[in-house]
Amino acid sequence: MKASLRLRLGGAPDTEDPVPARRPTRRPIRIDDISRIKFLRTLALSPDEEHVVFSVETTAPDNKKYYSHLWRCGVDGRDLRQLTFGERSDSNPVFSPDGQQIAFVSRRGEHPGIHLLPVDGGEARTLVEKDGAFAWLSFTPDCKTIICAFRANDPPLTGEPDRKTATTEKGKPPAREAPLYRHITRLFYRLDGEGFLPKDGYHVWAFDVGTGKGRQLTRGRFDETSPTVSPDGKWIAFTTNRRPDPDRDPLRQDLYLVPIKGGPIRRIKTPEGPVDSPQFSPDGQKIVYLGHTDPDGPWGVTPYHVWVVGTSGNPAARDLCPRYDREPSDQTITDTGEGFKIIPPHWSPDGRELSFLSSQTGATLVARLSARGGAPRWAVRGQWHIMDLAFGRKGQRAAAIISNETRPAEIAVIDLSKKSSTPRLITDLNGAWLKTIHVSKPQEVWFNSTGKNRVQGWVLKPPQFRTGRRYPGIVEIHGGPRAQYGYTFFHEMQLLAARGYVVFYTNPRGSQGRGAAWSGSIVNGWGTVDYEDIMSGTDWFVAQRYINPKLVGVTGGSYGGYMTNWIVGHTNRFKAAVTQRSVVDLRSFFGTTDLGWDWSREFNGNPWENPAGYARMSPLTYARKIRTPLLIEHSEHDWRCNIEQAEQLYITLKVLRRTVELVRWPEEPHGLSRHGRPDRRMARLEQILRWFDKYLQRR
Repeated sequence: MKASLRLRLGGAPDTEDPVPARRPTRRPIRIDDISRIKFLRTLALSPDEEHVVFSVETTAPDNKKYYSHLWRCGVDGRDLRQLTFGERSDSNPVFSPDGQQIAFVSRRGEHPGIHLLPVDGGEARTLVEKDGAFAWLSFTPDCKTIICAFRANDPPLTGEPDRKTATTEKGKPPAREAPLYRHITRLFYRLDGEGFLPKDGYHVWAFDVGTGKGRQLTRGRFDETSPTVSPDGKWIAFTTNRRPDPDRDPLRQDLYLVPIKGGPIRRIKTPEGPVDSPQFSPDGQKIVYLGHTDPDGPWGVTPYHVWVVGTSGNPAARDLCPRYDREPSDQTITDTGEGFKIIPPHWSPDGRELSFLSSQTGATLVARLSARGGAPRWAVRGQWHIMDLAFGRKGQRAAAIISNETRPAEIAVIDLSKKSSTPRLITDLNGAWLKTIHVSKPQEVWFNSTGKNRVQGWVLKPPQFRTGRRYPGIVEIHGGPRAQYGYTFFHEMQLLAARGYVVFYTNPRGSQGRGAAWSGSIVNGWGTVDYEDIMSGTDWFVAQRYINPKLVGVTGGSYGGYMTNWIVGHTNRFKAAVTQRSVVDLRSFFGTTDLGWDWSREFNGNPWENPAGYARMSPLTYARKIRTPLLIEHSEHDWRCNIEQAEQLYITLKVLRRTVELVRWPEEPHGLSRHGRPDRRMARLEQILRWFDKYLQRR
């Protein structure tokens, strides 16, 4: 067993019988284990489908930042090696078509840039560095050019020191000064996690691999995204929204072509609606993309479908799976990954089939679809969370970053030569750590709710669970609302279980994974059937013999924080609650979130058009009824749910003399729990445990 394991992971076999090792003592998972997990983020499969390159993110020794490096291994798991090193973050690897080079994005100098690395490792060569952001890298078929989208940062202020020549007393470039003022003219002028957006948008660029010289192929005040190169290397397809005011019509993108040598752009007619992730067919005659025809519908309800259109506009755009009722992207959330990854549909080499990610009742798997259209079928079996996916040229294999309930993400290989297959894990980067801790396996459950609805959920018990004992429980509620809990590793839930809590989490109506009717059931009705499902689940949960019904807490973040606020304003059955990065007042939320104006599609108009509805659905309306001890957590740079939401609730409850505390996280955006500064992620978990231990643990 030991020798075969070493071979599978790239080591040499033992030459003699090893001395039997003592089995390591397993311990409960701890808060600081978040700094021991290796997070796999992005990957690429070599054109011959024999090697995988992927980025591995680790926590810096000071617990105040992350470093990310590129690794490589064979698809058999052999020859595992680290390719890049240092105090930096390397990500988004892309193989050249000849398999000899890897392009990736990293900040190794004053600015971010594209760098090239020999496939066998060695010193990386800087191709280009520019003050801005690079995205959607790809090579032309002849390997001579890299295509990408680049967005330039605003130029420095007049009179600001030249950061290339000026230095501080410590010999480092001076920090960029804040501007005297910001002149805002757009609706969409900031984005959570990125900050204030530059005046310029993403544009399509081509960089010569030999010289690094670049050509800007598109210009103007519009964003151009998702560039992809035709098989003959002559054209680039991309998406853009060129409406008079794109911010007011965010789901009205179009598909365009631009010659790779530069020239006028040409629109390919598609139905009105979103257009995302285009890819040329192998013969270059068609383009597949993800989209739908409901640009005025609420976010996340109408599923994207796989569409195909001729590069000349003939044949006309056609929905290949009009009856498909699932999202072709990763909708499963976890605190060990970013989530919501969209992978471009991939053509088989013969152009007969298309493969894509899709989310279904707690899983994110790979689906396949005939290029002629029809019903997709699952190409992957099992209960998995595929977080990223990469293809080669031969159509025999795919590589994936994949997780399940008891292990963080690893690299797996998927056999595409079969109609359906089980992913084969080829790395075990977190294996040594997992052998030292107790991990509990969640139990999937289904329970009845109102309207004869069956709701999916999971129960996670403490690793040393004892029959006959009654445990305190915690109900967790996911954000979104259009996301799903699923078959994936969750450090936070494992931690709560290790501290003696039974954790219960569900996918109530409004979640993803069950189709448009399920996810759309709460449009203009937050706090209705979603509340009924969560409370029906709570009824089922507290009825279990191992739960102490008097010691149950509730928590959630974002929309999950909204539902936590809603619940404690409508029932006193929970002993304690923690609301995180939450929504409190939909009226002020509309004007303070980075994407607030877009919520009018969700809430049946703007606040002044539906004042009664906004008030009815706002937890602040019911704050005077809150009696449950409440801990409010919020990040100060959260622009998805602005911290003013937390401030309103905290001050209201303090004036009402309720039991409430507020914890503010400086500098952090909305996604603190997923990718915040490591020490703050750990402090956040300490606060949650402190609150629940105070009210739910027997004294």
